[in-house]
Amino acid sequence: MRQLFATLLFGLLLTGPCLDSFASDPAESALQRATEHYRAGKLNEAAGLLRGILVSQADPARRQTALFMLGQVHADLNEPMRSLEYLEQIPTAERGPSELLLEGRMLLHAGQAVRAGQVLAALDPADLLPAERQLRWLSLSDAAHLGDEKQRALYFLFQALQSKGESSRDDILSKVHTLLETEFSEVDLDEVAFMYSGSVIGYQALLKLGWRALNSGQKEQAREWASAVLAAPADFPYRGEALTLLAQLSEAGDVQRAIGVLLPLSGRYAPFGSLVQRGMQLAEQQFRPEIPVRFIYRDTAGTPDTTRNQLEELLFSEQVIAVAGPLVGSAAEAAAPITARERVPLLSLSQKEGLAAASSYLFRNALTIRLQVQTLVEAARYDLGLSRFAILFPANRQGELFAEQFRQELAAWGGELVAAQSYAPEQTDFRRQVRLLLGQNPDARDPDPQEGEQKTPPPFEALFIPDYAERISLIAPQLAFYGLEPVQLLGTNGWNDPEALRPAGRFIEGAIFTDGFFRHSPYPFVQEFVERYFSLYGQDPTILEAQGYDTAGILLTLLNRPDVQTREDLHQALLTMDNFPGVTGATRFDAEGEADKVLFLLQIRDGTIAQRN
Repeated sequence: MRQLFATLLFGLLLTGPCLDSFASDPAESALQRATEHYRAGKLNEAAGLLRGILVSQADPARRQTALFMLGQVHADLNEPMRSLEYLEQIPTAERGPSELLLEGRMLLHAGQAVRAGQVLAALDPADLLPAERQLRWLSLSDAAHLGDEKQRALYFLFQALQSKGESSRDDILSKVHTLLETEFSEVDLDEVAFMYSGSVIGYQALLKLGWRALNSGQKEQAREWASAVLAAPADFPYRGEALTLLAQLSEAGDVQRAIGVLLPLSGRYAPFGSLVQRGMQLAEQQFRPEIPVRFIYRDTAGTPDTTRNQLEELLFSEQVIAVAGPLVGSAAEAAAPITARERVPLLSLSQKEGLAAASSYLFRNALTIRLQVQTLVEAARYDLGLSRFAILFPANRQGELFAEQFRQELAAWGGELVAAQSYAPEQTDFRRQVRLLLGQNPDARDPDPQEGEQKTPPPFEALFIPDYAERISLIAPQLAFYGLEPVQLLGTNGWNDPEALRPAGRFIEGAIFTDGFFRHSPYPFVQEFVERYFSLYGQDPTILEAQGYDTAGILLTLLNRPDVQTREDLHQALLTMDNFPGVTGATRFDAEGEADKVLFLLQIRDGTIAQRN
């Protein structure tokens, strides 16, 4: 309030009719000192200077400024009658909007609510600063409340919410909350919910109705109103109270046969979320439990805040037995602590490393770096009998994570890492990296082809390159050109792009890599999934649709068991599930909730990608 008054006072000093004559006037100097004292909180010192001006000055402009300042000082000292004494000395015709606003407020504090309301109502909001307008609305609300006009008091608070000022939105909403709680009957609240429908006040009225319905034993009505409150904007400050109400309405184990699905169906990740949703919808048609299970889809937009709100609504309003998703890493991280707190199984599709460790109720059905490397190293050591390895990887986060995981798996399988070299992601010439892998001087002059240089055999048997197919097509021919052949090439799911690999030709023949889904797999259940998907959408599925299909299939299969009736039942069933026959590989979950899958091992044969048995 002091900051607002100081602003008003500064305006008065600038626009006063005698300002030019104040330049070296002691009275003007006293006004300035009084203002400085007021800003510093030295109210009594300011009042002494101002009273001195009244005694020594006859100039109307100076006196009016001093009287207004004294009115504000005594208002801040919580002395409304003294404040009014000074304000009423200003001639009625000379009282401007700011003086009248202060007068109305002091009349209110002096217990003269009717007169205060008349003075404040007569003010034109257009004549006031924005902060003064808010103060007027709040004061009118207080006056109406004192006059037992609760609907008018609420209306004025609604107007105050539309104005910017020193009172925060939460402060005003707290006044609304108290007013609705103490002054409004159920009939009144029903009227408020209708009149202010879709506004923050309307949602507050619904919340009050919900609590009263609960207290009177009307649980279904209470649930309906509490659920309606969750439609409020994300910044509604009483959203948590609505969730508390729903929690009290839900008894232990009282859950629906419904699965909440959190996917980004709008925003930058919407194309990916829509593909996952397609796979889930296909699973709904294929996996049909004896007792039906509903899927309730919610759009997270890929953001943590929206995810938290949507998840809480699914848990408390819809009372789902489990949640599938989210897909985006940050959204999944936001969901993890909520599922842990509420002890609800969450089956996420996010690839974010370490996610499952965040909650004992979070499971992750995704193709991870660890799974790919484990599968690849096991095949290289056990099936191919290779023992010496090298790594050529892009110097980015994904490349570094793959390289580090490869080192760890090699150590676990007793393999030897002979060499490792990184390259810039945008690099096109790999001569230096190849020479370093071969143990040669990278700065030596290239030999003349006519000299008939004897190529040095590579010191390793296999080379791991965790990059995408486009880059592999650029790298592979250079490996042979600079003398790095023959070695067994090993890759990741980024290689699984036949068109992008085509330029590499014979240089990648025999290469082996992994993936979580292979559209051309000979497995009958994979072919059935591909055919059903194609018949619905007219195109081949990708790993996203396959993961969505398997995620939904896992939950539907477990919920068909007679011993799975509660969230905790489902949690235990996920922990003990053994090799679900998914199109993304036979799946189980380890103790941390990470998927342990039998991935597809793929190989380049005669220029095409084939599944390696």
